[in-house]
Amino acid sequence: MRIIKIKVLRGPNYWSTYRRQLIEMKLDLEESEEYPTNKIDGFADRIEALMPSLYEHRCSKKGPGGFFARVREGTWLGHVIEHVALEIQSLAGMPCGFGRTRSTGKKGVYNVVFAYQVENAGLYAAEAAVRIVQALEADRPYDIKKDILQLIDINRNEGIGPSTQSILNAAKKRNIPYKILDDLLIMLGQGANQKMLRATMACTTSSVGVDVASDKGETKKLLSDGFIPIPNGTTVYTREELLQAISVIGFPMVIKPMNGNHGRGVTTNIKSENEAIEAFEKAKAISPEVLAEKFIKGMDFRFLVINYKLEAVARRIPAAVIGDDELTIGELIERTNSAPERGEGHEKVLTKIKIDEQTKSILVEKNLTLNSILPFGEILFLKDTANLSTGGTARDATDAVHPYNVFLAERIARLMNLDICGIDIIAEDITKPITKDTGAVIEVNAGPGFRMHLSPSKGTPRDVGEPVIKMLYPPGAPSRIPLIAVTGTNGKTTTTRLIAHFAKSAGHTVGYTTTDGIYIQDQAIYYGDCSGPASAEAVLRDPIVNFAVLETARGGILRSGLGFDKCNISIITNITEDHLGLDDINTLEDLAKVKSVVARSTFNDGFAILNADDDIVYKIKDEVDCNVALFSTVENNKRIISHCEHGGWAAIIEKGYFTICKGEWRTRVAKVAEVPLTFNGRAISMIKNILPSILAASISGFDTKIIRKALESFIPGPELTPGRMNIFKVRNYEVMVDYVHNTDGFLQLKEFMKQVNAETKTCIIGCAGDRRDEDIRCMGKLAAEAFDEIIIRHDKDGRGRTNEQLTTLIMQGILSVKPEAKVPVVSDEVEALAFAMENARKGAFIVVCSDETKRSIEFVKSQTKNEAHALHEI
Repeated sequence: MRIIKIKVLRGPNYWSTYRRQLIEMKLDLEESEEYPTNKIDGFADRIEALMPSLYEHRCSKKGPGGFFARVREGTWLGHVIEHVALEIQSLAGMPCGFGRTRSTGKKGVYNVVFAYQVENAGLYAAEAAVRIVQALEADRPYDIKKDILQLIDINRNEGIGPSTQSILNAAKKRNIPYKILDDLLIMLGQGANQKMLRATMACTTSSVGVDVASDKGETKKLLSDGFIPIPNGTTVYTREELLQAISVIGFPMVIKPMNGNHGRGVTTNIKSENEAIEAFEKAKAISPEVLAEKFIKGMDFRFLVINYKLEAVARRIPAAVIGDDELTIGELIERTNSAPERGEGHEKVLTKIKIDEQTKSILVEKNLTLNSILPFGEILFLKDTANLSTGGTARDATDAVHPYNVFLAERIARLMNLDICGIDIIAEDITKPITKDTGAVIEVNAGPGFRMHLSPSKGTPRDVGEPVIKMLYPPGAPSRIPLIAVTGTNGKTTTTRLIAHFAKSAGHTVGYTTTDGIYIQDQAIYYGDCSGPASAEAVLRDPIVNFAVLETARGGILRSGLGFDKCNISIITNITEDHLGLDDINTLEDLAKVKSVVARSTFNDGFAILNADDDIVYKIKDEVDCNVALFSTVENNKRIISHCEHGGWAAIIEKGYFTICKGEWRTRVAKVAEVPLTFNGRAISMIKNILPSILAASISGFDTKIIRKALESFIPGPELTPGRMNIFKVRNYEVMVDYVHNTDGFLQLKEFMKQVNAETKTCIIGCAGDRRDEDIRCMGKLAAEAFDEIIIRHDKDGRGRTNEQLTTLIMQGILSVKPEAKVPVVSDEVEALAFAMENARKGAFIVVCSDETKRSIEFVKSQTKNEAHALHEI
């Protein structure tokens, strides 16, 4: 078997609109297609021995025994790979439960789809699962532990830690979208309502406060000036200064680096000059500035303040083991580290205890070694500090805090100008007010870890992610911006641009994407085909955008899913034959399933706007959980009548007017023939684009007067509708540049040409190579039916076909209508356009079916300018 292709789906997709993080692997089983699992000797026994936990997996087939029963009955190896990929991720601490295996329709080729938590872990699991099943099939030994350890390592390095995850979980509960940008930089919300987050530090946190907190000396001064109890201490740079500090401070003392974190380089309870010098050198290796201060006796507490309100308090306990009269200290550490809640770094709620120099020093001081056996019940602390990052534990103490200490912590946060901070306090008893005689503030952290509060070893867990979200987005504050997604076969770009024009006219700052670029307030920030998820994300990341309109093409949906999780309004313009035979999309029903992803991703209280004249689109109304609105060019469309009788929204042409219907109510927006985009009512394709656009605008709450004025000011041309029926007057003939590229588009063009009064009608035709043979022939046939003269050109990218092959197929279509036709071939689009214009007769109408619309438009413009200049000279 072999992997043909692997895709990463990051948004709502063909397989699921709810499970957005999926790996899709196209797999060719080759010879294995002939051997389901029940025909491979010993396969069931081998997989049960290698991965016994797969027993818990359930299959769609009913019956006892779960997955293993299915294996013994017989299932395809693609299905096995799906379950193995899920299970090895779960064994590595990334539980994933969704999977699908479906035939592509080609013998032996399957799409294997499964969920992931960490993208690179999902990709690794795909390839590892294939290796594992190949080994099981061939009865070869396989070390699955290596794969699991690799997945654990990927999760540790790239996964979201518990602290940040708690904030994201709270965001999910509030239906606040988020996007992981880079290096764990996270954007919450969308557009103008976005907030940034890194670990537990929010964009609202003062950078000055962060700088102060990172400097322990400056922190101490600020707190001291505010009469906050702190340990007596000083900054030292040399041994001589250290000895002088000892004479002033006295023992016991603490020495730590000025800019350290997570307890690195900190030595506590120092009782001699030699210990102090050794601690000084250790701290100096981390920071040139070293802080020497009085050691405060008491327990170690972490006070967590969020939005200047105390949310949680934990008592921190240094890493320790408890003797049992049997195991050595080393064995006790190993047993402690084997607990499932302990991992490396911040990957789990507790961190494994490392045997470092500090631990060895403590053992030497107590005349112990790793081979020593502790008496039963004796506690041995293995670290000087109580940080969770060095293996410590925590007990919740929130409910025990004296009201004065609540006031103290919240006051410290305001003095530090930190809306999220962790305050480390040593105190004998937090049920009593902390004074200089009973405790002291040791440190203030600007990016505190939440693990000790989320999952304390003892006591009540505190959901401290929720107050962070509440701070960033108070109840009622918006996190999203209005989002309209437009899909379909034809008309997407014009519909998108028109809705964006409505929104801008209504006072919004609009970002929109099309097949020709990304635009912010009509300013292009990028040119190219931008109808995919990356372009959508770029708009939703822009901090000035408060209204988004996103053209959404099939390619992006199939490639990686949508670039958003939900939209307020979705539009499906039409579904006709285009790109069939690609990416396992072979029928109109397959294509409808792809397009319906957009409609099925509409909020429940949002609207899916569907074409009531298109049978396949109309059926999608039964698949969505949101409201449905319809549009039709047929005034008495029975579907519209029934829909409106039940109180529904619709847009129709009524007595020559664009009309919005809401139940029995009718609102005339504008006369069809007077709207510039309709070309005096001749362009039926444009009328079909306007109907869903005005419906979306009306549902969005835009005033009818604004919609009407916007329609009047939306003048078709290169500026507002580039490549969409752009007509230029050149001398005594006309040239139209249009991005017509599929059979339905040519049908619409043919209907438009019936309305064109011209002496000669010329078409410059080209077809994309990834269309089916019959589609290319059909486009040639339709061109021959609509035009007197035809010129064949070629796209720059043949998409798998040579120019000769494309010419042959187009000619077959043309000759089926005009057997005697003489058709020149000029491969370059602009050269073909120049040829047509040089040979144009008076009253001619030339249409270039353009693949390079921008280049062709610039050429036609240059010709009109040259002619104007020549006339001026005359």
